[in-house]
Amino acid sequence: MKDITSAILENYARAYDEDKTHRIVRHFLNKNDIANAASIQEEAQNVADQFSLKIDTLPVANQMQSGRCWIFAGLNVLRERVAKKLDLESFELSQNYIAFYDKLEKINYMMESLIELKDRKWDDRTLTWVLETGIQDGGQWDMFVALIKKYGVVPQSAMPETYQSSHTYLMNSLLNRYLRSFFSKIRDLDDRAIADLKSETLNKCYDMLCDCFGIPPKSFGFEYVTKDKEYHRADGLDPMTFYDKYIGIDLDDYVSIINSPTADKPYYKTFTVAYLGNVYGKEVCYLNLPLDEFKEAVIRQLKDKEVVWFGSDCGKFGDRVSGYWDPKSYDYDSLFDIDFNISKEDALMYRESAMNHAMVLTGANIVNDGVSKWRIENSWGDAQAHKGYYVASDAWFDRYVYQAVVNKKYLDDRALAALKGEKLVLDPWDPMGTLAD
Repeated sequence: MKDITSAILENYARAYDEDKTHRIVRHFLNKNDIANAASIQEEAQNVADQFSLKIDTLPVANQMQSGRCWIFAGLNVLRERVAKKLDLESFELSQNYIAFYDKLEKINYMMESLIELKDRKWDDRTLTWVLETGIQDGGQWDMFVALIKKYGVVPQSAMPETYQSSHTYLMNSLLNRYLRSFFSKIRDLDDRAIADLKSETLNKCYDMLCDCFGIPPKSFGFEYVTKDKEYHRADGLDPMTFYDKYIGIDLDDYVSIINSPTADKPYYKTFTVAYLGNVYGKEVCYLNLPLDEFKEAVIRQLKDKEVVWFGSDCGKFGDRVSGYWDPKSYDYDSLFDIDFNISKEDALMYRESAMNHAMVLTGANIVNDGVSKWRIENSWGDAQAHKGYYVASDAWFDRYVYQAVVNKKYLDDRALAALKGEKLVLDPWDPMGTLAD
């Protein structure tokens, strides 16, 4: 059968009409959400906000209408050090400050990539990917680290949010239009003319970022009040001294581990992604581990009372209002009488799933030496879920968590040895790079 004939449609319609279950489902879905129809009440008890291993953390932040989850998650990890050191009840590092330099570095990175690719055919896949992806809000842990090392951090009071930093769509669109125009001009220019045009373009983009985000501070004062209501102030700080004084983590001690069970990514190998980055010359690096070792490293870090940055597909089997992710809480198969099952490997290979959100793990429920659920600090504000904290079942973790950042001391000898191996280069459009799209 290659064509849908009238006879086929008549058979379909007759069989559908004779099935009363379809009639009931159709009537319900006429004015109700599919997820609500498939929700399983009995599973709700399994994702309650109760944990045997829980790290007390600060109130959640809110990334608003932007895709800066990876920046928020990274700064949420770092701010815990500040809060603990200074005995603070609430505190945020400036997401706007990091986002400013991320945008500036991405603009430079994109222009250098376009210069390198300027002689490719207009429909070359890599060139098309660079042009279509453009400047966006997403990013990766190693991109976050590159920014911290180069620019330091500042408290949110030193560079607060603006409307544009929290609502980035139009600004990104205009920047991408300008950069694509830049590419259209360099195709027939010599190297000197290209360098001049790049310098002019970068300067204009810097001006636009200042207009939208504000001017990044070079020096600032820092005021804070402790839990005991004691006031303190430090003057003459700059972004690097602030990091050294109040955070002081050696970010080189941390490594990005992934669980990607696809044939092209052998376990105990490291990977990078072509044309993925922000600070020019800095690569992302992933170490692929079997799921059991991946989870064990995460648990070890949580047991030492240190939260964990992670990347996942948060669009699957979740209830944003009540705050849980759990594939066992939804029965779409029975609702439609269709087997929707697909393996983690196939979902990655065939574009059913990929990383799209970064958050922070702050706890786990360990029962009989196994994990039943995980506690998650999100960056969607505190109006939903458990004051902005979410719960994910272990089944959801196994299926939809792809990346975590852990201290190297929590890895075994085989994993540590693998970090010294040559990085295999993945295509720009590989699923492991999607968090930065």
